[in-house]
Amino acid sequence: MRVYVYRSSRRTDTYIYLAGKDDFAAIPDSLMQVFGAPRFALEFDLTPERALAQEDPRAVLASLRDRGFHLQMPADNERPM
Repeated sequence: MRVYVYRSSRRTDTYIYLAGKDDFAAIPDSLMQVFGAPRFALEFDLTPERALAQEDPRAVLASLRDRGFHLQMPADNERPM
């Protein structure tokens, strides 16, 4: 699956993965307000076998399928957005 990754303009090391470029329709408005203006970071083909630096690729794919997006936050974040 081709994925598009955007970094937060307000939160360091916070990213949103999408299956469609610039398709933010599935993301709740409240999350977008906290996330800020999304800044395009990269795109790549994601498979269950592909290694990611901080995420389980299977979890990302499941999140994209079930919710339409995947939110990646820093590991030391104590409370979700």
